[in-house]
Amino acid sequence: MEAPEVRYAQSGDVNIAYSVVGDGPFDVVFIAGWVISALELAWDGPPREFYERMASFCRLILFDKRGTGLSDRVSDIPDLETRMDDVRAVMDAVGSERAGIMGVSEGGAMTALFAATYPERTAGAVLYGTYPTTLSRDDFPWGATREEIDEAIRERTRRWNEDGFLERYLSEGFGPSFAGDEEAGRWWRRLLLTSSSPGAVNQLSRMNVDLDVRHVLPSIRVPTLVLHRRDDDSPEIESGRYIAERIPGAEFVELEGRDHIWFWNPGQIVDEAERFFRGLWDRGEWSAVEQDRVLATVLFTDIVGSTAKAAELGDRGWRELLERHHSVVRRQLVRFRGTELDTAGDGFFASFDGPARAIRCARAITETVGELGLEVRAGLHTGECELMNAKVGGIAVHIGARVASAAEPGEVLVSQTVKDLVAGSGIAFEDRGATALKGVPGEWKLYAVESV
Repeated sequence: MEAPEVRYAQSGDVNIAYSVVGDGPFDVVFIAGWVISALELAWDGPPREFYERMASFCRLILFDKRGTGLSDRVSDIPDLETRMDDVRAVMDAVGSERAGIMGVSEGGAMTALFAATYPERTAGAVLYGTYPTTLSRDDFPWGATREEIDEAIRERTRRWNEDGFLERYLSEGFGPSFAGDEEAGRWWRRLLLTSSSPGAVNQLSRMNVDLDVRHVLPSIRVPTLVLHRRDDDSPEIESGRYIAERIPGAEFVELEGRDHIWFWNPGQIVDEAERFFRGLWDRGEWSAVEQDRVLATVLFTDIVGSTAKAAELGDRGWRELLERHHSVVRRQLVRFRGTELDTAGDGFFASFDGPARAIRCARAITETVGELGLEVRAGLHTGECELMNAKVGGIAVHIGARVASAAEPGEVLVSQTVKDLVAGSGIAFEDRGATALKGVPGEWKLYAVESV
């Protein structure tokens, strides 16, 4: 099989390189891990067998993540939300309305978020050798400390072009079964050096440090298969079990072996992926079904001191000012792809398919209404929402409203979940500590948006 032609999909102002191989009855989008390019040079090495076997039963869609491989280099760090937009752009370019999504290693977080946010476009998800967060947490002790990760990033960036370093990275880390295979080592070095520069490696690695999709896992409502090799320690198999236990109905399969890299013994992974995806197709589960739940970011805003302002202006003056306020808010919602769900008096309730867009919208609203002589407070939360006649409801909505009520005048306040999902966006926060939210169990860590 020849390497497929490389084409480009436009995602905003960035060109995303992609290829399509195979003509199976259904589509599978493959999301490679870390900075590894999935195109051209990958076909000259071990991944070829993986691709050919996958393409034997599906139409396989490959792409290079922005900032890597043949896709446009970017000056800023791409967050998961932006990367999800890239996946949708590639799917649209190849005419794929719904696909299986297969993410490996670092690509697993994006797969999880995409499946939870766009279940109507995700027939099923396969996660191989992946993790929800890189940092060790109270309920996730298999990560590393920030200091350990920072040191590893510094060493990797410093030694990226050092003779023998990348080859050892393969044989001692990602693929110990390749130890002693000089040809594979040389190919691996060429692949990484053409996939990413040291600066991009540094940026993308630092984005992953703060990434945390643990709260997203219970919101994934599409069929999911989690694969992990028993003796893989990058990450450990407990990471795979953790993910599978928290995704409703997920299947976990433990594979033999110690190699993290997906193109070593590819049949082992492909056989499970084919069984899973073919099963969905044969059972007629590939067609889009009506979804009653989806992951969304909810935004609440309200005008500070509205009663006093109304008394000051009188009924007519207040009504005119309120109309101007509503016009300003609605312009920002359109600008940031928000959906207006309700307007109660002087407040807005809206939803977004990405938390970074929601934050930027909230910040724009707080700034622009100031030109009207008004102050608003805003609050955001990301969680699983119930879809009810073009509206959304559920506990996530109540949490979002409570977060907003805790905000100071002119402040945009977000939950921990929102903060964790916008790693790499460049948005800065100030810790507001933990607080109780009325009617919501437990304490909630809140953060004020400092800059966007």
